[in-house]
Amino acid sequence: MKLEGSCHCGAVSFSLESDSPYPYQRCYCSICRKTQGGGGYAINLGGDYRTLKVRGRKAISIYHARMKEPGAQRAHRSTAQRHFCSKCGSALWLYSPEWPDLVHPFASAIDTPLPAPPEHTHLLLDSKAPWVEVEGKKKDKKFQHFPKESLLEWHQRLGFAPRTQEE
Repeated sequence: MKLEGSCHCGAVSFSLESDSPYPYQRCYCSICRKTQGGGGYAINLGGDYRTLKVRGRKAISIYHARMKEPGAQRAHRSTAQRHFCSKCGSALWLYSPEWPDLVHPFASAIDTPLPAPPEHTHLLLDSKAPWVEVEGKKKDKKFQHFPKESLLEWHQRLGFAPRTQEE
């Protein structure tokens, strides 16, 4: 599915192909919540980095989150790049060099109508803010940390994405 997105002020627009466009995964980590999640969580999608086309690159800034592992004395800089509009602050997508074929646009930046998911996955609940109420459907799954099922595997399980040759 071709996804098109933009920032609020219109300085940046982008498009990409996605085989996992259902906005089902709600992340409650402090990074997503503080940089992008007005409801206490953020939703990102999966996409093919090779197909990412961007207009307005000069208006994009990148944030590398500071991460502190349990028991560590100091925080370290994440390699993941959170792209946002430097003019209006809209979160656009996350790219991590550890997975160079993938890009994760934030559902909130997508202008293309997205399909409604039949269930949600709530993750990193151990990081949620105390004021956040986790609401959901009976089928929803909840995880204190990361689920084992990936974005693509979720889409494949529900018949929304093609199976790979390896399966």
